Amino acid sequence: MKTVGDKVLISPDLTHLPDWIEGTVIEVENNPFVGVVISAETEDGNVFFGKEDLFKPQNRKVCLP
Repeated sequence: MKTVGDKVLISPDLTHLPDWIEGTVIEVENNPFVGVVISAETEDGNVFFGKEDLFKPQNRKVCLP
């Protein structure tokens, strides 16, 4: 299960873009009708929300100098 602050990739099914994009989880809701709903914000301030399966963990690590 994802938690607030997790870095995720957001599905093109939500964004209507050709590729998965990066975002940060801002809310996790346990909706009694559809299950877990995730809200994630992109770096440019767009917010996308949907079922948990439309978000996947971002496993890439960034090396800083």
